[in-house]
Amino acid sequence: MATLRRMRTLRKLIVIGALVGLAAACSDDTSSTGTAVAPATEATSVEAVETTVAEAVEITVADTAPQETAPLETTPTVAGWETIVAPADCMCADGSEFSYFVRRANPAKVMFFFEGGGACFNAKNCNPASSTYKQSVGSGASGEGIFDFDNPLNPFADYSVVYVPYCTGDVHIGNATTDYGDGVVIEHKGYINGTTALDSLVELFPDATELVVTGESAGSIPSPLYAGLAADLLPDARITVLADGSGAYPDLPTLNPVVGGAWGVMNAVPDWPTNADVTPENWSLPGLFIRAHQHAADIAFARHDYAFDPVQTFFMSLLAIPTDDLPAMIDATEAQIEAAGANVSSYVSPGAGHTVLSGPGFYTETTEGSSLVEWVTDFVAGDEVADVRCTVCTP
Repeated sequence: MATLRRMRTLRKLIVIGALVGLAAACSDDTSSTGTAVAPATEATSVEAVETTVAEAVEITVADTAPQETAPLETTPTVAGWETIVAPADCMCADGSEFSYFVRRANPAKVMFFFEGGGACFNAKNCNPASSTYKQSVGSGASGEGIFDFDNPLNPFADYSVVYVPYCTGDVHIGNATTDYGDGVVIEHKGYINGTTALDSLVELFPDATELVVTGESAGSIPSPLYAGLAADLLPDARITVLADGSGAYPDLPTLNPVVGGAWGVMNAVPDWPTNADVTPENWSLPGLFIRAHQHAADIAFARHDYAFDPVQTFFMSLLAIPTDDLPAMIDATEAQIEAAGANVSSYVSPGAGHTVLSGPGFYTETTEGSSLVEWVTDFVAGDEVADVRCTVCTP
């Protein structure tokens, strides 16, 4: 198994070069709900891409600090879930009330789940009429996939759960009030919402010995960050990360601060020794795995992706990032993470799906003879799992 992992790591290191020229040419795609980007030319450079996006953003960011939290207000809801109304400093993109959901089961085994739902970073796609991001708290868990607690195959059947809805357009890592112009002012308070829910998790389940931090799509992006935060609050717990549907997003130092600046991510950097060198340029999405590992080396990381994920492709097109070979991009970000010393177990499925955790496919998906539900079950149990990658990855 160790030999297999070394072979896969070598392959990933070979393809990491695919990212070197990613920003050397812009995509000529234009979305009706996103930013129009310039067609690619031979002279196009990463600086030109940055300028294109930066000009579209035109932001004014107001720093905000979290306020003292109030006692939890809980309301019973359907199917054994409770709704917790968050304090006033938590809010959705339009400033409306934020709440999250709790399922009480085994107090020693807890899932911390982050909901997905797009993102926004300029006046056009942050507009209330935009369909690129969720803007309000929904009804919570789907009742399928990992939330089908009656399914005997579900490795999370007896877990307590804290479910964090998504309504801030900032992949749960922002902390700013951002004026995009044209009357579009967005409360990017995902980090305030998420850390408030984490504090609640610790308050409700202080004796947790197993914690799985997971999420889908935009909600999978911050999972390593919150795992590191959880390691500070639950030092005796075994913590695992399972990220579904975000493995291709690259680390581009000239573009990281453009979107990160819109969201106010520098106002939400944990005070860890490993973050002493943080800048807007190096606070990246793959880097969240690296910094979480450097802060708490015992965290175990895993990712699931589809080889032709149309959602990741769409959002990268809004930022003029070419996506001609998404599997190579997934391999390259994993190689970057593992080259920094953080092992990531990966499961790459064929086809053009997006996420799988909250759907029935969680129990039926098989790639190269490996059952996804069995792979996840072994991983969260603390077993070493081999990487799984489709060899024929056609859409």
